[in-house]
Amino acid sequence: MSVSVIFKIGAVGILVTILGQVLKHSGREEQAFLVSLAGLILVLTWIVPYIYELFETIQKMFSL
Repeated sequence: MSVSVIFKIGAVGILVTILGQVLKHSGREEQAFLVSLAGLILVLTWIVPYIYELFETIQKMFSL
């Protein structure tokens, strides 16, 4: 896992937090929820290949 992915995840977290707070204070809770959900899906799409690689490595290591 490269360091740039960690920085991207941190940037998405900060942006989602700021946008969520702005939307909640303006009375748009539904949009704030959708922004949070979109951020989660975006980060998961970045992380899933690394998790798959981890499971493959563990499987090869234990010869399962």
